[in-house]
Amino acid sequence: MTRSALFAYATALVALLVASGIDAYEQFTWAMEVAPVFIALPLMLATHRRFPLPPLLYALIALHMWVLMLGGHYTYARVPLGFWMEDAFGFTRNHYDRIGHLMQGFVPAIVAREVLLRRTPLSAPAMRGGWLFLVVTSICLAFSALYELIEWGAAEAMGAGADDFLGTQGDLFDTQKDMFCAWVGAMAAQWLLARWHDRQISRLPVRPAPPA
Repeated sequence: MTRSALFAYATALVALLVASGIDAYEQFTWAMEVAPVFIALPLMLATHRRFPLPPLLYALIALHMWVLMLGGHYTYARVPLGFWMEDAFGFTRNHYDRIGHLMQGFVPAIVAREVLLRRTPLSAPAMRGGWLFLVVTSICLAFSALYELIEWGAAEAMGAGADDFLGTQGDLFDTQKDMFCAWVGAMAAQWLLARWHDRQISRLPVRPAPPA
């Protein structure tokens, strides 16, 4: 991505971020939900020269940020898309949060794959099969578990004030279902996008990975 394209990319995401914060349902919940955007976007800008990403990954990260912003603006239990799904498919609750957790596995899987293929011995042909798949999936599950621990901490600190952030909607097994969605997302991303991702990585000027 050229500097001008990166500037346009970042500007569009910042504009969407600001828009999502205007008249958000609950400002603290918005801040908690979009916090990853405040971390990921500056990190991508700071490392653009040393570690440029392929177009596929820039697009996936932007999509994930949009999902977070939408959930932050309405809270996950009130996103209109979730209500439409509830009516269209006969669900008993707003399932937009399941989309969020599916993306929590889908996009980080390609991010993890990018780093592992470009900076570790897992780039070796002998390691690109089952081992790479296993490590990427494990990283995504660990990330999902960490997020659930953060939600637990928020619930302990805020009590009922954390209900909008948690978005459990009375589901006793919401945590387990969220992690299952992340697991499915991580595997689906690798099955669907691995070859496309490999082709885009091959076009990048990257440093050779350490020897196996």
